[in-house]
Amino acid sequence: MLQATPLTDGWILRYEGGALPAVVPGCVHTDLLAAGVIPDPFLGRNESEVAWVGRREWTYETDLAATDGHEQTDLVFDGLDTVAEVLLDGQLLGRTRNMHRSYRFDVTGMSGRLAVRFVSAYAEAEAVRGKLGERPAAYAEPYQYLRKMACSFGWDWGPTLVTAGIWRPVRLERWSTARIARVRPLVTVEQGLGVVDLAVEVERARVEAPLTVEASVGGVRARAAIDGTSGTVRLEVPDVRLWWPRGYGEQPLYDVELRLLHEGRPLDVWRRRVGFRTVELDRSADEHGTGFTFVLNGERLFARGVNWIPDDVFPSRITRERYRERLGQAADAGVDLVRIWGGGIYESAEFYDACDELGLLVWQDFPFACAAYPEEQPLRGEVEAEARENVVRLMPHPSLVLWNGNNENLWGFRDWGWEARLAGDSWGEGYYLGVLPRVVAELDPTRPYTAGSPWSGSWEHHPNDPAHGTHHSWEVWNRLDYAGYRDDVPRFVAEFGWQAPPAYATFARALPGEELAADSPGVLHHQKADDGNGKLRRGLERHFAFPEGDFDRWHYLMQVNQARAVAAGIEHWRSHWPVCAGTVVWQLNDCWPVTSWAAVDGDGREKPLYHELRRLYADRLLTVRERGPGLVLAAVNQAGDPWAGVLRLRRMSVDGHVIDEAEVDFRADRRAVAEVAVPAEVVPVGAKEFLVADVDPSSATGPTPDATRALYFPSPDREIPYPRPEFDVSVAPGAVIVTARTLVRDLLLQADRLDPEARADRGLVTLLPGEEVTIHVSGWETPDADAARSALYCLEPSR
Repeated sequence: MLQATPLTDGWILRYEGGALPAVVPGCVHTDLLAAGVIPDPFLGRNESEVAWVGRREWTYETDLAATDGHEQTDLVFDGLDTVAEVLLDGQLLGRTRNMHRSYRFDVTGMSGRLAVRFVSAYAEAEAVRGKLGERPAAYAEPYQYLRKMACSFGWDWGPTLVTAGIWRPVRLERWSTARIARVRPLVTVEQGLGVVDLAVEVERARVEAPLTVEASVGGVRARAAIDGTSGTVRLEVPDVRLWWPRGYGEQPLYDVELRLLHEGRPLDVWRRRVGFRTVELDRSADEHGTGFTFVLNGERLFARGVNWIPDDVFPSRITRERYRERLGQAADAGVDLVRIWGGGIYESAEFYDACDELGLLVWQDFPFACAAYPEEQPLRGEVEAEARENVVRLMPHPSLVLWNGNNENLWGFRDWGWEARLAGDSWGEGYYLGVLPRVVAELDPTRPYTAGSPWSGSWEHHPNDPAHGTHHSWEVWNRLDYAGYRDDVPRFVAEFGWQAPPAYATFARALPGEELAADSPGVLHHQKADDGNGKLRRGLERHFAFPEGDFDRWHYLMQVNQARAVAAGIEHWRSHWPVCAGTVVWQLNDCWPVTSWAAVDGDGREKPLYHELRRLYADRLLTVRERGPGLVLAAVNQAGDPWAGVLRLRRMSVDGHVIDEAEVDFRADRRAVAEVAVPAEVVPVGAKEFLVADVDPSSATGPTPDATRALYFPSPDREIPYPRPEFDVSVAPGAVIVTARTLVRDLLLQADRLDPEARADRGLVTLLPGEEVTIHVSGWETPDADAARSALYCLEPSR
C-alpha cells in the first residue's frame, strides 16, 4: 500500500552564511519574522523596510533519509513559490517555475542533503520580460511574467511582499507495483440517478502487473480493469439527494472511495466527497441583451455574491479554522456565491470543503488579472499544465459552478490603451478564448466556462457592456457618486464596491504609537488605492459635511458611506430581477490591515457593511425605488414561498411626527419581485420629510426579517435638518439597549472601542422616536452604560 510521510521536520533557511529554523509549509517572510530578522510588515510602515526580501535568493535545506521496502519513492511538493532548483546532495532533481502546480521527483534509493534554491521572483520576471518584451499592466510590478500569485506584488488593497518558499505540504510517497496518478470524477444527475464516472490514470513500477479498480459511493460498488495506464469505472446511485446552494435546500455530501488493486491486494486509495447537482449558465439573448443567470437543479438564481482575495498575503498561514471562520461569516451574511478572484491563487482543499458544507457556490477565476500576459514559452506550457492539474483537483467539489478565464484583461485590452501599445504582441487572448476553454471542455464538461470578467460573450459587444454578460461597475467610486448605480440594469454585476477604513481596533493595532488621523503617515500607508483618500473625501462630501480634523467622526462617516453605497447598488439591482441575475460585492475580506472595499477587515472584524449585507442579501428585501415621476415599493422575494401581506406606509417629519399614513396590500410570488405604487399622500416632500414602509407582521405570509423595513429620504443628508439625537442607553449581560427619544439615524455601536475582542451582532440601525434596539455584544467582560454610550455613533445635525 502506498505510504505517504510528511516531510516537515528539520528544515532550515540559509541566511547570511548561517541557518535559521524554517517552518514547512511556510515562506521566507514568516521564517524571518519568527527569527526576529525582520519586523512585522503589517505594522506601521514596516512593509517598506522588508522590501529587500523579495530581491534575494533563498535556500531551504533538510536531510532526506534513505528508505526501503518499496519499489519506488517519490518526493512530492504540493506547492513551491515559485522559481526553484531542487537538489539532493548537489544533484539536480528538477527545476520549477509555477506556484500554482505540484511537483514530483523520483528519489528511489537516494538520501542526503535536500536543498530547494529559490531565485528572486523579480529576477525571473525581469528575465522573461527581457526575452518576450514589455506587456502593459494596471500596476508597475512585473507580476504578469511568471506564474505566481499576482497580488504578492501589491494591489490597490494589498502590500508589496514578494514571497518565496515551500508554501504547501511536502512529503515522501513510497509505493510498489503501481499508484493512482490521477482520478477525474465526472459527477452528474441523469433522470434521478446520481452518476459518478471516474476516469483513472495510474503510474506503474511493473508494466506487466494486472490491475483493477474498485469504487464505491452511496452504497453502490463497481469494478473495472486498468488497460495499460488508464481505466474508467461508473457508479449509479438511485434516489440521490440533490446538493443545493444555501437558502435553496440542503447540502448532502457522498463519500467516494476508489481503490487500486493488484490480485486483490490494495496498492493505493483515493477518497473524496461529492455532491449531486446540475449547473447551467443561461446566456440566452433576449429583449434586454444577453443574460448571465445561474441555474442549479433547474432553479434560476439571483446570485448574492462576494469577491474573495487571499485571506493573508502569506497564504501558508491560512488554517482550516480561518477558512471556516471567514466563509462562515459570508454564509451568515446571506451570501450564496464566492468568486475567487484572478490575482490570487487556486485555494486549498479546505476552502472548497467549507463551501461544499456551507452551500456557498464557487466561481473560480484562473489566475490572470489586470495585465497583458505573454503567450510564448516558458509561460504557455506552464499555463496549460497548471490548468489541467487544478481543473481535475477541484472537480469533486459540488460548490464549484463556474470556471472564469481572467479578471479584467479582455476589458483592459479594449479600453486601457493596451491594443496600441502591444502592436500585435500576444497578451492572453489565446489563453482565455483558446487554451482554457479547451482544457475545461476536455476535462470538466459538467461546468460552464466564461472567458473573463467582465465579458459580454463576444467581441461583437464591448467587453464591459452592462447589457451583455458580466459587468464591473467602477465608474462609481472612481469618478461618480453611488447614485450612479441606478443609471443602468446590468445583466450580472461581478464587481462593484466602495471603500471604508478598517475597524478602530484594527487601525490601533496596526499603527502602534501613532496618533490616528485621516492623513497621518500610517493611515496613508495603509491606503493603497490611487488617490484613495481623495476619492473617499469626494464621495463623502456629496452626502455629508466633511469632519475636518475629527478622526473619530471621519472614521464613522466613511463606514456609513460605504454601507450606503453598496446598498444603493444591491437594492436597485435586486429590484430588477430577473433582468439582473446577480451582484458580487468587491470584496468580502482583506489580506492585511488596510482601508479597502472589504466587508470584513484584515483582523477579521466585521465593518458596518458586513451587517448591511445581512439585510441586503436576506431572502426578503423591501426597498423604495424611484420609477418615473413617482415611487414604488419593491418587495424582493427570493424565498421558496410566496410573500404577501399589508404594507404600512408613514410619511414622517424628521422631528418625529407622522404627517400622513396609508396601507396597501402586496404579494410577491416565490423567487420574484412585486412592485406596489406608493400613494401620493405619503410621498415625502423636501428635506424635512421621509417615508417609512413596514410589513405588518400580523398580516404577512412567511417570516418577516429586518429587511422588511424600508426608509426613503428624498434629500442628501447634508441638506436634512436632523434633530440632535437623544436616546437612553442601558446594559444587560451581553447586551446594550438603546431607546430613542428622537429620530436616531444610522446608530452604530463600535464594540471594538469597548474591548478589542468585543463584537456586536449588528451594524447601522435607524430608530424612530420611542423605538428600542438590543445590540448583543460578545467579548466584553465589564458592561458599563457610560462606556457603551461613548462607543455609540449616529448622524447629527450638519455642522
